[in-house]
Amino acid sequence: MKDIYERLLAAANLESADGAIRITAEYEPIGGPGSTVFPPTVKTKASDAAGYLVGPRYVDGERVDVVWLDQPQSQANRCEQALREAIDAGAVYLPHLLMATEAAGVPVRMTNLDAPHRSRDAYFRDSEDAAGTKFDETEAGEALRQASATDWSAYLRLVPTDLVYGAWDSHRKRRIQVKIPRAYTSSMIGVAPLMGVRGAGRVDALNLAGDTVTISDSGWSPLEGAKAPKGAKTAKMSELGHGMIPPSEGLGGVSVKTVSREATLAMAQFATLRFGAVSPELTAAARALVAAVALLGDRLAFAAPALRLRSGCDLVMVSERVQWVGRGHDGRPQEEALAVSTPQEALALFEIALERARAAGLDWAVEPVVVKPNASLQQAIENSYKTHGVGEAEGE
Repeated sequence: MKDIYERLLAAANLESADGAIRITAEYEPIGGPGSTVFPPTVKTKASDAAGYLVGPRYVDGERVDVVWLDQPQSQANRCEQALREAIDAGAVYLPHLLMATEAAGVPVRMTNLDAPHRSRDAYFRDSEDAAGTKFDETEAGEALRQASATDWSAYLRLVPTDLVYGAWDSHRKRRIQVKIPRAYTSSMIGVAPLMGVRGAGRVDALNLAGDTVTISDSGWSPLEGAKAPKGAKTAKMSELGHGMIPPSEGLGGVSVKTVSREATLAMAQFATLRFGAVSPELTAAARALVAAVALLGDRLAFAAPALRLRSGCDLVMVSERVQWVGRGHDGRPQEEALAVSTPQEALALFEIALERARAAGLDWAVEPVVVKPNASLQQAIENSYKTHGVGEAEGE
């Protein structure tokens, strides 16, 4: 593993022929080849109706249609979730931000590994420390806010995963916003999709009539008379989860020839990371450490033999390759197996990278930066845990 680290160190600093780490994997649905899988639904441009993301791509030199089964943002979130779970389990520690509070007697936690905009999220902007100081005015918040492409040391010290998955400080106004490109990218596609359909409806065993009812904070009640009282809120029984819904045609998933995942760690991006006025040894070791975090996140999230993307999209891994990709020869890049395929191997590599970076002078936080919501955010969180009256149900 030490030899692998030395190679990673050289690659992350563009001091070798290795330009990337590429991970390719083939999957099939748990029901077998050709069985239905369900991609994520999106609103299509042609209409406001839900649909799937389908587009052309070259596969083995041939132009084919593919359907997105999981996009880069979602794949990054899966890695972040896997890292957070490893932190919670005590298997590894990575510096992070933690917003901690309570609502309706339930503990509420939000880390930069959960928040949509990572450490730059509005959850942290609208938080404060124990003394009531706004997060952006604390030592940690100010350091992150003032960071730039010439000095990412605050991110390395406090939220290193932001350097892997990228961050954009779009919630804070300043002349030059913090933008960190992602160094890790992963996606999953299905090749040559055949669109399916299904009937969506609901059967009510008691066949309750689909009459209009009135709704109040205390619940709902049958409408007395032909018309509802003026100003009363009304709804159909079917909207409240009662009664029959006649079947209608809906999205029925897709059948695909193959399911594939491709992930890359871009050494050119790691090599752009700078950390201010530190030694060349620390700069080099820090870049390798960020690369090791990226590989660890991927292995924690995707090394398992089976993968659930969402309901109706359970997959079994058929094959996988983890490879160095280097300078080309005879018109093709050089590819060589990388002997880091399991979470345990990736963790061992990470521990070596962390040890080397610390020896070079790394200041690595040993506890999360803990904040709490400000009064307005706290109220909004508490409101989200309250239920008022009766909501509307969706047809199945």
